[in-house]
Amino acid sequence: MAESIEHPGHAGGHDAPHDHEMSFWSKYIFSTDHKVIAMQYLFTGMAMGLIGGFFAYAFRMQLAFPGMEVPGWGMVSPADYNSLVTNHGTIMIFWVAMPVLIAAFGNFLIPLMIGCDDMVFPKINRLSFQIFFVSAIVLLSSFFVPGGAFGGAWTAYPPLSANPNYSLTPMGSSIWVVAVALEFIAFLLGGINFITTAMNARAPGMKLYDIPIVVWMIVVASILFMASVGPLIAGAIMLFMDQNIGTHFFDPAYGGDPILWQHLFWFFGHPEVYVVLLPAMGITAEIITVFARKKLFAYRTVLYTTFGTGVLSFTVWAHHQFIAGIDPRMAHVFTITTLLISIPIAEMCFVYVATLYGGSITFSTPMLWALAFIFEFLIGGVTGIFLGASGSDIYFHDTYFVLAHFHYTFFPIAIIGTFAGVTFWYPKMFGKMMNDTLGKLHFWGTVIPFNLIFIPLFVLGAAGQHRRIYNYEHFPELSAPWMQDLRQVATIALVVMLGMQLVFFYNFFASMFRGKAAGKNPWKSNTLEWTADSPPPHGNWPEGLPNVYRGPYEYSHPDRDDDYWPQNVPS
Repeated sequence: MAESIEHPGHAGGHDAPHDHEMSFWSKYIFSTDHKVIAMQYLFTGMAMGLIGGFFAYAFRMQLAFPGMEVPGWGMVSPADYNSLVTNHGTIMIFWVAMPVLIAAFGNFLIPLMIGCDDMVFPKINRLSFQIFFVSAIVLLSSFFVPGGAFGGAWTAYPPLSANPNYSLTPMGSSIWVVAVALEFIAFLLGGINFITTAMNARAPGMKLYDIPIVVWMIVVASILFMASVGPLIAGAIMLFMDQNIGTHFFDPAYGGDPILWQHLFWFFGHPEVYVVLLPAMGITAEIITVFARKKLFAYRTVLYTTFGTGVLSFTVWAHHQFIAGIDPRMAHVFTITTLLISIPIAEMCFVYVATLYGGSITFSTPMLWALAFIFEFLIGGVTGIFLGASGSDIYFHDTYFVLAHFHYTFFPIAIIGTFAGVTFWYPKMFGKMMNDTLGKLHFWGTVIPFNLIFIPLFVLGAAGQHRRIYNYEHFPELSAPWMQDLRQVATIALVVMLGMQLVFFYNFFASMFRGKAAGKNPWKSNTLEWTADSPPPHGNWPEGLPNVYRGPYEYSHPDRDDDYWPQNVPS
């Protein structure tokens, strides 16, 4: 499958002529064009996001109005509740955040932003999506097998996930493991392309410090994924063997160790947070420089901080195990590393604020999403300090405080970061402008309900409400009227937020046909993707690849009449 790189900036994947008319299948289904594959990832991720959101609606309705028939689902049984919670988390992390933020944006942006015609290995790129799509089908099929879908939480802790005698869904558990393994294989293949293309196929003149920060962050995220996923793949194989052929890697009755799975899972699971965080941070950087008309403050500092964050992310996993019997002396070590890793992320946020300071800010829809990302993610970071300290984590562990913190971390990454990127690059993707009024309506209709969902859950968690309980009426200390009122507030806010996504989907699809023509560079941005046609044709620049003369963030330069200076414009 090796495919040569003809020269810098040329990926070598489009040497054959394309005068003939391509069929629908070859153009949209089995294409090797990085832009088509990006759209395949984007649309699949959006579809899975709708499914994951529906699951959240179903189980939150059960928590707010226990015992009622949920419209669209019916009665939520205890087994249904476990499966819905488990697969909501699984889908939103592995089948929404990763395919959209890394695969969709990585595929679309990397060749365009570094000035080449495609990925270095187009056929491997196509294969990565095909495997990913199969993994999504495999995961959803678990709802239709005897016993139903896996219900042992998205972390899949043994013994519930490993021993068929303990699991209520033995077949669903095995299908879940197979689906996750296939998804990991898909992203390993995709990561190979992202790293190789960015390092070896840049446009003539593009030096390492001329690469846009979002490309760097997707590349570093791919490296983190490739470096961390190996132990979890090994653990998944052991888990599958425990489930199906009678091994006992995680069964203490036979000398196995269930805590071993926690180490294998979280050694991957915590770098995974940064695997999806870094692309969202990169998207935010691209947007705020454009709409503040400012050079990115401390570009190289952000870059070095990104590398440092990646290294530190491998040293914090055991803060998930402070009450799992870990040696208290090691708990102190992981408390320190956990607090340390907050420093580079906080530094990036301060750099973004410094970029905004003194800028000529335009509050367009993409800019609103970028600013919301910074604000909401900071709340997640600050509340994480309580969970990173072993003393306070003992109290908060497995309460709704953890759940609220996690969503203040992950919702800005997976959802707000995605909306920021989609609304910003939509003109380049489809050649049309989205409706800005509808975009702002969708923004406020998402961000306000989001806070109304999870601020009450912080309160409930601080009051001691534990997670993964089907009906709080059975626990007198957790069924006070004020607590049930907060559950209902959170659920109603979720329903409102999900309903507001109809505005986004209408705007997204209607703008393809009725939106105003975008032109090449509607935002007056500097990076190379805005020099290609909108949408870019096959090969991106049929007239010849661009040359690069400077970095990507030369806005409001004193020697220029225009307040932007594209990378391909000679001095």
